[in-house]
Amino acid sequence: MAKMLYSVTMSLDGFIAGPGGDMSWLTEHLGPDPTVDELIGEIGALLVGNRTFRGDDPHVGTDGEGKAFGGGWTGPQFVLTHHAPSAPVPGVTFVGDLGSGVAAAKAAAGEKYVNILGADVARQCVETGVLDEILVFVVPVLLGDGVRLFDHPGGTNVRLERLSLTHTPQATSIWLRVVR
Repeated sequence: MAKMLYSVTMSLDGFIAGPGGDMSWLTEHLGPDPTVDELIGEIGALLVGNRTFRGDDPHVGTDGEGKAFGGGWTGPQFVLTHHAPSAPVPGVTFVGDLGSGVAAAKAAAGEKYVNILGADVARQCVETGVLDEILVFVVPVLLGDGVRLFDHPGGTNVRLERLSLTHTPQATSIWLRVVR
């Protein structure tokens, strides 16, 4: 069965997007990364938050604009929203609640990962106990403000076990398993 993975690039001070969801900071940190290349082949479906789906694109102005992983991945996407657009979007299914989104994405992913895109969706997955793994690419920049990797004021500790730690010129990646 598919595992739920939250993979994300983060500034050293813990932000995955700048103020207002700005993703332009990420553009200069995109580049070849063996961990990303390997991960892309292991993703069977995406579970995406509405703000992430409609938000900034670090690939703007390139051939990868509007495409998952800058065009490096194609497959079924499930967007969690209460306000689906009236016109269909090819390859995208809009779902109204986390439970049905997780179920549909897992069914579509088969034995591969469901990759979560969006801090709020990841937070919901942690809170409901469906998140299996986290892969964080830490890049050498301080943003100072924006969207945090995980924001849950007053929340409880979530125990994690490190699976791997790798370094490239672009980032240090930390792959973790949620301990249940």
